[in-house]
Amino acid sequence: MLSEFGKFERVFVFVMDGVGIGEAPDAADYGDQGSHTLKHAMAGRKVLPTFYKLGLYNIDGANMGVGNPEPIAAHMRLMEVSKGKDTTTGHWELMGIELKEPFPTYPDGFPKDFMDELERRCGVGFLGNEAASGTEIIERLGKEHISTGKPIIYTSADSVLQLAAHTDIVPLERLYELCTIARKMSSVGRVIARPFVGEPGNFKRTSDRRDFSLDPPENALDRLSAKGFETVGVGKIEDIFNFRGLTQSYHTTSTASSMEKAAQLADEAFSGLVFVNLIDFDMHYGHRNDVEGFADEMERLDKRFEDFMSHLKDGDCMMITADHGCDPLTESTDHSREYVPLLVYGKGIEPKNLGTKRSFAYVSKAVEAMLEA
Repeated sequence: MLSEFGKFERVFVFVMDGVGIGEAPDAADYGDQGSHTLKHAMAGRKVLPTFYKLGLYNIDGANMGVGNPEPIAAHMRLMEVSKGKDTTTGHWELMGIELKEPFPTYPDGFPKDFMDELERRCGVGFLGNEAASGTEIIERLGKEHISTGKPIIYTSADSVLQLAAHTDIVPLERLYELCTIARKMSSVGRVIARPFVGEPGNFKRTSDRRDFSLDPPENALDRLSAKGFETVGVGKIEDIFNFRGLTQSYHTTSTASSMEKAAQLADEAFSGLVFVNLIDFDMHYGHRNDVEGFADEMERLDKRFEDFMSHLKDGDCMMITADHGCDPLTESTDHSREYVPLLVYGKGIEPKNLGTKRSFAYVSKAVEAMLEA
């Protein structure tokens, strides 16, 4: 397999969860006309120096100001071809899985027969069963949950089943057990445990969230690990791929801890892929329409990448991309159907604009070619 970027011993792929770069051609089919996560989040902010140096501002459709006349990375945008705009669909496509049918969604809540069977298997009743914002439904139903002991079940515009419970009422292991039962029953993309703490009027979700995904089809992680390469997941990669194809996994719970672990791995000796999810954009800012928080996190990440690049060796390639948009400026609190950026940096890579690539799977094809060239 011939690589357009050359041969590398190690590839570090970073996924900025929710950082889209402009509405996709089919955005209207998802109700996402006008979405542009990066442009809207960074409007009025100073230029991000590390991302500017790499070529983020040069990507077609970025519309974030004047580009760098001398970028140091190849730069482009990717168009999703799978049906959907959720985390699982985006990450799976990055590893070469293109879904022709979307995961099921439940805008009116889960069917009665499903709920009856779930309650029977779990031995407990549930509150909610509606499409809702996670923070909002916890505030609204949290007091009743505490008094009744019934977990809160909800969904969103994405293919998810989420179970929220106060850790004093439903211990973590019990919440994970309930999610495991729901996972076996449902064909949604992800079942998500949403533990929270605090008092009515001041509830706070904890970092002990866990995602329970479907087992993915064969993908680049399988192929690389079968050929003897290390395939290391950092962040919630293990959850998204249900551990499939990973030789090592580190379940970090924040962008800061994921970047720290990636830097530690860069200082070790191995050959293969490190696949990193950077969760804070989506988890803390995009869904909450927190424009200022989103922009602040971009500025923090810019500095973290400056530090990470100092750990890279001659045989390393760094790729920075995203899995979908999560525009904090639009009225919606859900994901947005957008192009995602791709920056490819490493010794010998020509720093040019490669336009628009059809399919996020371009990433997995490039990674496999780089490692096997």
